[in-house]
Amino acid sequence: MASLVVQTSFIGDTVLTTPLIAELARRGPVDVLTTPITGPLLANNPGIRRVILYDKRGADRGPVGLWRAARSTRELFDEGKKHPVSYDAAYLAQGSIRSAIAARLVGAKEYVGFSTSAGRALYTRVVPYREEKHHAERLWSLSSWNTRDAHAPGQLRPALYPGEKEREAVNAVLSQQPTANSQQLLIVLAPGSAWATKRWPYFAGLARILESGFRLAIIGSEAEQDLARTIRNEAAVEILDATGRLSLLASAELIGRAAAVVTNDSGPLHLASAMNTPTVAVFGPTVPAFGFGPLSSSSAVAGMDSLACRPCHRHGPRRCPLGHWRCMRDLSAEHVAELVESVAAEPLANTQQPTANS
Repeated sequence: MASLVVQTSFIGDTVLTTPLIAELARRGPVDVLTTPITGPLLANNPGIRRVILYDKRGADRGPVGLWRAARSTRELFDEGKKHPVSYDAAYLAQGSIRSAIAARLVGAKEYVGFSTSAGRALYTRVVPYREEKHHAERLWSLSSWNTRDAHAPGQLRPALYPGEKEREAVNAVLSQQPTANSQQLLIVLAPGSAWATKRWPYFAGLARILESGFRLAIIGSEAEQDLARTIRNEAAVEILDATGRLSLLASAELIGRAAAVVTNDSGPLHLASAMNTPTVAVFGPTVPAFGFGPLSSSSAVAGMDSLACRPCHRHGPRRCPLGHWRCMRDLSAEHVAELVESVAAEPLANTQQPTANS
């Protein structure tokens, strides 16, 4: 049974799609249509036959680009020969009308997606969107429309597979740390987020508290280098700055070597889940009940549960609707440091990743 998974959404969504991919890979070949940003995250995944890149905001923009991407999906090159591809089902992990049209242009016997999706009129099978479930489980449920299979414990944890290239990149970054603290456990700080109100403001204070017992590294995109520089300057302690220096998959490799990760409700949280690294997740305007909490074996959530105004937004508003931003400002560095101490573990315990058939 050949399957096409369409996932053209954010980094975290792509990571959380990997349990669905692993389930479908038990039944036959799986191809994934995704974006140039998130596609490299899926490298080396044993459950994926092909990753097809759809640059919906660039080279493949508009109807012509959509058709071009769909046409390339229908052709498989194997040993220099072109073969037509047919799918038993296309799974719409991203629910836009554009994604549904792309799947229709590719062609499949069934089109499976959520009942809440904008493109649901183009589906042949509609699956309930369970608000109370983790998003990894919601996505996994797309695979169960024609089976009574239930997921096993641990089956919903996502998985990423950094390779030698990523290991070498991380080795190069870590080699720049002072040798004096090279034997200390590593804590990775991920202070960024696309949504400003989801950025916890006390990473510098946290670094000052943790510096005596751990070595520290900051990860993030090139766009977050100024944020990292500000944190390092305010903390005035030794922090390895890896922002803009590692790919997403290499960032996952670095996270996999850490004793713990401290992250906002953003992409690195899901990278940590995929590497099963102990996680402290800071939630401000959003809450884990939306379905995007940590899935690592050891994790803790920092959040002001007593605030009546939480949650105020599905993704995080541009600014606090009430002007006080207490959901983040009232979360102290001391409290988050205590959570780090409670979850931190020897990183060697986190190195084994599940296979596509586990």
